[in-house]
Amino acid sequence: MDHQELWKTVLGEIELQISRPNFLTWFKNSQLVDKNEKEGIALVGLPNNFAKEWIKNRYHKIILGSLRNIDGSIKYVNYVVVNHNTPVQVPKQSRKPKDAELTEEKNNTPITELRVDPKTNLNPKYTFDTFVVGSSNELACAAVNAVIDNVGKKYNPLFIYGGVGLGKTHLLQAAGNVVMEKYKGKVNVLYVTSEKFVNDVVWALRNKRAEDMKKKYRNVDMLIIDDIQFIGGKPATELEFFYTFNALYENNKQIILSSDRPPAAIPTLEERLRSRFEGGMIADVAYPDYEMRLAILKTKAHSHNVEIDEKTLEYIATKVQRNIREVEGVLNKVLFYEQYKNEKIDLKKLDDIINETAQLSPKNITANEIIKTVSDFYEISQVDLTDRGRKQEVVEPRQVAMFLLREILKLSYPNIGEKMGKRDHTTVIHAYEKISKEITTNSALNQKILLIKERLFKNV
Repeated sequence: MDHQELWKTVLGEIELQISRPNFLTWFKNSQLVDKNEKEGIALVGLPNNFAKEWIKNRYHKIILGSLRNIDGSIKYVNYVVVNHNTPVQVPKQSRKPKDAELTEEKNNTPITELRVDPKTNLNPKYTFDTFVVGSSNELACAAVNAVIDNVGKKYNPLFIYGGVGLGKTHLLQAAGNVVMEKYKGKVNVLYVTSEKFVNDVVWALRNKRAEDMKKKYRNVDMLIIDDIQFIGGKPATELEFFYTFNALYENNKQIILSSDRPPAAIPTLEERLRSRFEGGMIADVAYPDYEMRLAILKTKAHSHNVEIDEKTLEYIATKVQRNIREVEGVLNKVLFYEQYKNEKIDLKKLDDIINETAQLSPKNITANEIIKTVSDFYEISQVDLTDRGRKQEVVEPRQVAMFLLREILKLSYPNIGEKMGKRDHTTVIHAYEKISKEITTNSALNQKILLIKERLFKNV
């Protein structure tokens, strides 16, 4: 493969190992400039010196491990600021690399402690030591631990749902890693994303290799699939997963699934799959409360071996409320400014970092975007959402849209009524009060609203 294809593959591995905000911040404009096969050196280009120093100091081992995982001839990595007007060539290795750049040169083996296991797809960095348990995830965590102690015998399938960036992947991979360690490899574990499962189904169909597909997915003791909601609406994939699910379940093999919503809220999912998902244990991962966000910040700071002012951590925990990835993203920016730019972080600077990283402000969200996002989420047309019809299936989406127009944009009740099909303001008041009350007791509805907000803020 050429440099561009190699780097694209490497980025795919790196993305599995670090948080999404960090990946987008530091690797978005990176590239593989050149590769000296004789010397075994890869040259990675970054857009500026700040990015170069940060990646070199923070992500060198991950980059080197991922490169060597794909191209075993690579022994060292150098970094350079890329000037698009000037061609850059990889230098010869005229000096012995520092210890941090070596990967057991004598036997030419990769850095195993940071390498995703090609057999299980598990990343060893995901452990329970760095997983913070709180009121928002304690049920899911307890269910996972019960499964670890009784693989295939308790809570099968285990279905964990929650919004983006709440730690579902961490929890699932940590479970797989513990099972591998506890049972000394006697329990075969396979972790995949739903995208990978879909791609494998497509590959098997195109190449007439159905038996290979069965062998890979049905000869395991624990199958973990992340973001299972994405198989909905893909008939061939749903059929293959239906048979895979049955084969594993009937043989007491453990199945763990994650989704951004509960089974009942995946409208494109086949009913027979939905009923199987609901036949096991369903646990939600909610948005972290203040205490949990603060605990996560302290844990992350400790893992970086740095001391950060308590008030700074408390302020971040107060302001950043949506998900764990944003909390981590803000903390990493603070570390960057303090450690590599030697800047004192005052309250104004901290506010700038938070607004820039967490996208807290809804100022760019419009009423039309809210209506479109709600209709897309519930998979109904915008016409059905706003017209005068009284179909039962649009009652909840319509009330949710009114609630969000009021909560996010602070529109007046008459204005909301006008946008939602020229309805009377008393109808809007009723909808807002009903949803406001119900989300305090109905966790499924609350989760739906959080997911819709996540989509809205993601597009700001």
